Amino acid sequence: ARNIIRLIEGGKTVPFKYLDKGQMATIGRRRAILQYKKLQLVGPLAWWGWVFVHIYYLIGFKNRLFVILQWAVAYLTWRRGARPVTNAGWKMTQGK
Repeated sequence: ARNIIRLIEGGKTVPFKYLDKGQMATIGRRRAILQYKKLQLVGPLAWWGWVFVHIYYLIGFKNRLFVILQWAVAYLTWRRGARPVTNAGWKMTQGK
């Protein structure tokens, strides 16, 4: 985006530099995998790392607090955070 702005303003572009932030994924309750450079974690420690990183990158204190509270309630009550939307009457028709 900065290079596009530079081009619009008649300036020169700078080379793109990729920043690898690693990989993370939750795979269950208190289970996750985390890989950053040579660091590889699995289990609860990786899960806490996943939680911290996701909260850290949220913008604003209110957003962080709201998400932490939502996650805490879902965690303590065993509620699922996302639910699939389905319609029992929906049927797929072939050829349309």
